[in-house]
Amino acid sequence: MAGAADAQVGSLERLVMPGPVASAHADVEAMCSDCHAPFARSEQNALCLDCHEDIARDLATNAGFHGKEPTISGLECSACHTEHEGRDADILGLDEASFDHSLSNFPLIGKHLELMCVDCHAEEHATYHAAETQCSACHAEDDVHRGNLGDACADCHAETAWTDTHFDHEATADYALTGKHAELTCTSCHVDEVYEETPATCFGCHADDDSHAGTNGTECQDCHGTRNWEDTSFDHFVRTGFALAGGHGGLTCESCHEGNKLTVQTPTECVACHRDDDAHLGVNGVVCNDCHRVTEWLDVTFDHGRDTEFALRGTHAGLMCADCHVEPVAVAVPSTLCFDCHAEDDPHAGQLGAACDACHADTQTAWPEGVRFDHDLASFPLLGKHDVLVCEDCHATPAFHDAGGQCVDCHAEDDVHERRLGSDCALCHNPNDWLAWVFDHDAQTDFALTGAHDGLTCHACHREPAVDAIVLDTTCAACHRSDDVHEGEFGQNCARCHTTEAFLDLKELQ
Repeated sequence: MAGAADAQVGSLERLVMPGPVASAHADVEAMCSDCHAPFARSEQNALCLDCHEDIARDLATNAGFHGKEPTISGLECSACHTEHEGRDADILGLDEASFDHSLSNFPLIGKHLELMCVDCHAEEHATYHAAETQCSACHAEDDVHRGNLGDACADCHAETAWTDTHFDHEATADYALTGKHAELTCTSCHVDEVYEETPATCFGCHADDDSHAGTNGTECQDCHGTRNWEDTSFDHFVRTGFALAGGHGGLTCESCHEGNKLTVQTPTECVACHRDDDAHLGVNGVVCNDCHRVTEWLDVTFDHGRDTEFALRGTHAGLMCADCHVEPVAVAVPSTLCFDCHAEDDPHAGQLGAACDACHADTQTAWPEGVRFDHDLASFPLLGKHDVLVCEDCHATPAFHDAGGQCVDCHAEDDVHERRLGSDCALCHNPNDWLAWVFDHDAQTDFALTGAHDGLTCHACHREPAVDAIVLDTTCAACHRSDDVHEGEFGQNCARCHTTEAFLDLKELQ
């Protein structure tokens, strides 16, 4: 009886079918029970998902459009997908222009955003859900590796551009691409796109570049870096105990290591390489670094002031060793006395002795510069206008000792007194100004100028040149003999009666 009832229900459903189903369901159009439970709408979704297993998985795992779109949960399938509207009806209801692909299992980024739906969802795919998500499914013909690296293209390539790669060579292959290696293409090392058993040692690729021809082994990285072949990282000091400093730093290995054989012990003594450069011809020994630097041969470290008792200053500092050391230092040591080297330069002809440094400084760059002679310590201090004179104004020759110490020695032609006041000009005159003279006759002589004497000129009494000291007779008669109306009758002591105010002014006799 049950079978008959079911048949009646099926016949009834076909009789009430509202219209033809879409072409996708045409094969099951006559089997209503595949999609409908008799008079039970609540079982409708379960029947849809029995056939659409991929949608069922998405809903169960919250994947794909049906699993991610929040508004779908709890809806009947028929709410979006209406059937029985004819063979050509669009029961999918998909608006390709507004569809949010990020709700699918394959968000569109990079170049994929520029594609049309049909570029990936081709006719051979029965449903949109059937489109492949593996790169190789679409890009197999673009694979320059010809499948040798598998189908996980996204491990290296980005969706912005096929050539935009992000493969981490160090993390994936345990071989960091640094220096020049980072600029290479994959096929530079992986010939013919073969990625297995690629050599990881320098020598595996650079055997032909080895200028040492294998004599230094195969561990190239001990000396060379990846930046360039010539840029070596070999620490010569750490590895050999011989630092490559100064001029040595710019040399090639072959400059010292003959035949580029680094394993052969190379001498470290300077003279071993520089014997032909030794201007001393060996007389100063073989320890060149006592004097010379490694920066350049002529840059010496020998400190003459520290290592000898004669510091090189001024012009001396610019001299060559051979300028003073006319014989090797092992044979003779030059004198340190100025006069021993500069006797021929002495303009004083030896009159001032051999202690040149008493006046001349060795810090100067020329012989006459920087003279530090203090004339005030000599017998003739330079005062007044004498202080601004140059040596030659008084010293006619560089002998200096030939200059006199008396004013008259220089100023004889300036003596308006013509020696009548002697040769000691300083009694009246001072070095500040020739005409600014001061002489106190009363204090500086035994003959006070009083009365009419006070208005006389010097030459009124001092009429004859004085050779040395001034000696004048101070008696009245010495000057006034011709004025004596007494004709000597009362002697020569005129002052008994007369005063210096006037000859006729007589004293009152007591």
